[in-house]
Amino acid sequence: RDLTDISLLKSFIHLRYVDLSENKLQDLSPLSSLTELLWLKMDGNLLTSACMEELSYLQVISFDRNRIMDMEGISHPQLATLSLKENKIQTMLGLNQDQLFSLQVLELRGNKLKSTAGLSLPKLKKLYLAQTGIGSLEGLEGLEQLETLHLRDNKFETLDGFSSSMKCLQYLNLRNNGISSFQEVEKLQVLPVLQTLVLLDNPCTDEPDYRLEVLALLPHLQRLDKEAVEEDEQAEAMKIRQTRQEEKEK
Repeated sequence: RDLTDISLLKSFIHLRYVDLSENKLQDLSPLSSLTELLWLKMDGNLLTSACMEELSYLQVISFDRNRIMDMEGISHPQLATLSLKENKIQTMLGLNQDQLFSLQVLELRGNKLKSTAGLSLPKLKKLYLAQTGIGSLEGLEGLEQLETLHLRDNKFETLDGFSSSMKCLQYLNLRNNGISSFQEVEKLQVLPVLQTLVLLDNPCTDEPDYRLEVLALLPHLQRLDKEAVEEDEQAEAMKIRQTRQEEKEK
């Protein structure tokens, strides 16, 4: 509706669900009066900042397709889901675990991140970083409860940065990066419960016996790319693994 002013909302202090998407809003300050707010969606506006007064009950924020530059000033103690897709964010710095101790889902695909450094959110379970231009991982050691990590359409050539402390990571999407060798895939052995790995559109997928090579390195996988791992594949991969182990011991 091309709204530019929402000051009228200050009067509606009991609002709990607010959707102001596809307008021309730049100012979040009128929402500070909505102390009962649970759910806020402001996709497709002209916001340059996500900073707003702390709201005690706010659980879901979606500020997709705005012009937000950073993640400073987001401090809602009950916030569980934060979506900032397709903004202009360049750094993870600014998200504070002392203020966002309930955050479980963070969606940042389509931003312009240079690094993952500064992400300290121990309760985070799902992290979406597709199409952000990242080429390396830093500072993920503290994501001990992370279960899902999307890194599709980035610039990874190496797979350093994963940690054995990421003991809940089950799903990892690395589609369409620059991973060319199985030595890089081997680094994923530090992830103790990894079950699903997507490597489609990486150079290593063109190698002979690609699936067996990956399964020999990562025997716990249940799904590789879009296909479930079959029992006969597991058995063949185990033979390869045993043969190589025997050669090492010799």
